[in-house]
Amino acid sequence: MTKIIIVGAGIGGITSAIACHRRGLEVVLLEQASALKEVGAGIQISPNAVKVLKKLNLLDDVATRAFRPVSIEARMGESGRPIFDIPLANQSETRWGAPYFHIHRAHYIEALAANLPPGVLKLGSKIQSYETLETGIRVILEGGSHIEGDILIGADGIKSIIRETMLGPEKARFTGNVAWRAVVPMDRLGRNAPRHTACAWFGKGRHAVTYCLGADASLANFVGVVERTDWQEEGWSVKGDKADALEDFAGWHPTITSLIEEAETLNKWALFDRDPLPKWTDGPVVLLGDAAHPMLPFLAQGAAMAVEDAWVLAEELAKVQSPRGLQAYQAKRLARTAKVQAASRANMQTFHKRTVPEQLATYGPMWLAGRMVPSIVHRRMDWLYGHDVTAAD
Repeated sequence: MTKIIIVGAGIGGITSAIACHRRGLEVVLLEQASALKEVGAGIQISPNAVKVLKKLNLLDDVATRAFRPVSIEARMGESGRPIFDIPLANQSETRWGAPYFHIHRAHYIEALAANLPPGVLKLGSKIQSYETLETGIRVILEGGSHIEGDILIGADGIKSIIRETMLGPEKARFTGNVAWRAVVPMDRLGRNAPRHTACAWFGKGRHAVTYCLGADASLANFVGVVERTDWQEEGWSVKGDKADALEDFAGWHPTITSLIEEAETLNKWALFDRDPLPKWTDGPVVLLGDAAHPMLPFLAQGAAMAVEDAWVLAEELAKVQSPRGLQAYQAKRLARTAKVQAASRANMQTFHKRTVPEQLATYGPMWLAGRMVPSIVHRRMDWLYGHDVTAAD
């Protein structure tokens, strides 16, 4: 039996482990942390990822922990003036073939991990490097121990050791944007609580995103992105100063300022951009998710692309249990992930129009389409949300 070693027990790594195991492959999932703990944050699960969860019989466990937004909307950040408000809850299934969910990242990991076969997950396994052998792969762990297998999947995220070992150190480009995030109990926000939507708030050189978490909508998720050049640390778990966040969004709508004021913890991280990699494979080694195609958060597709990757990779390995299967996976995924990376980058410009003429030229047509032909907004997302990697070739 082919033995698959997966590094990184995030969303992509766990999904990959489940998908490979259910195709009869032996799997070992290595995670450097001593426990599966996630910094509190929300995540969006779009229909293209939900289709994979459904095929893997994971959807029920995820859905019971998730919230279904009633619509997608956009507003001006300072005034709260609506730009568009497009129905989503039912339309997502009828148009794109699956629901749209919001979920706490920790709950997502919990739901996926509950479906891992016993003994697959190895916590406290910190990777130092890997070596290619004549008969497969050897993964070197901290302390000098090692584990051998046939295929190595690097699902170890944006700071991937597997990618660096494969391709060398990488120089990422700072985008000039810093992101804030927080999760706040809804009952603290009173009348300033965000609506039960996926809402983007646009402003001069900055934007915010708000949505509900939990099946009972008991939590509010906040992400705020502001153009700054004085802080460039990449890492989701760095704590920020509430006064700085309030300064960044001074004068904004009370929904945004209340979320910042009521947050117990505000994390911030600098956003770096990366070009698509020339390759994801090195013999029996392959990259997946953020390790292969790290994305800016402006399309909310980083985790969704990892879930798509997991399905396609497991399918190809089930067909050809050798490096040829890895190459087939790469060939199927390169173009789509590069397109999503580019679309995410483009949204960064759309959200931050600084002048009134720029705002009118960009948001005016959105407002008109939302009022006159709402399906135009849906149609623009067909290529992304309507895609189904589980469909037969």
